[in-house]
Amino acid sequence: MWWTMRIDVLTLFPELFEAPLKTSLLGKAAQEGLLEVAVTNVRDFATDRHRTVDDAPYGGGPGMVMRCEPLAAAIESLAGRNSLRRVALMSPRGRRLDQSLVCELANEPDLVLVCARYEGVDERVSATLCTDEISIGDYVLSGGELPALVIIEAISRMLPGVVGDWESVTTDSFYSGLLGPPQYTRPPVFRGIEVPAVLREGNHAAIERWRRKEALRTTRARRPDLLNHCSEEDRLLLDELAQEEAERQRGEQS
Repeated sequence: MWWTMRIDVLTLFPELFEAPLKTSLLGKAAQEGLLEVAVTNVRDFATDRHRTVDDAPYGGGPGMVMRCEPLAAAIESLAGRNSLRRVALMSPRGRRLDQSLVCELANEPDLVLVCARYEGVDERVSATLCTDEISIGDYVLSGGELPALVIIEAISRMLPGVVGDWESVTTDSFYSGLLGPPQYTRPPVFRGIEVPAVLREGNHAAIERWRRKEALRTTRARRPDLLNHCSEEDRLLLDELAQEEAERQRGEQS
């Protein structure tokens, strides 16, 4: 049975979410009632006439820090609409986003994504009101809005009914712990390069085995760290790849 997942986003720049949430699969998910994303402007919870949401850090230093009061009030205003079971702060010090975490979050009934700006948020907010901190990589962005959109997009693909062909999801890179295999479409020959014969012969078992083997080959070459927990069957395919490459090298040397 399909259900609606709710994601609340807290941000100082709600306009950054307008077009992405109406486009492609995210727009489809919203229209079909599979995903509800509500964007709240943290500035609406500032109490002074200038709607101030930031201040200089205690102890000095460059930049500004998001203040406790508006952000805490924004989070707490969601009570009753959101369970607040998972309140995730977008943070460079957070847990690195991967497919395992995406699947974990997609199994929640709802989620709150807090988009930091400036030098970050007052530590008392992250310590008392946030259950998670999430990073999408080791680089610097101006705020948490783009990471939040990445998370929303990734989660949406895991919700039943969003992607019409579920098999296309299960063959995505990282879904099974590996990078995806090479993909081909027509024409059968392009600039002298042919589509592998196995993909044109219609033997589905052979195609599945070829794809798994090529996924292992690509993962070994580009992300060998992902092979640390592969299955015994995958280990046998890796051994087979190694033997094939050794034979190829011997042939080239002879």
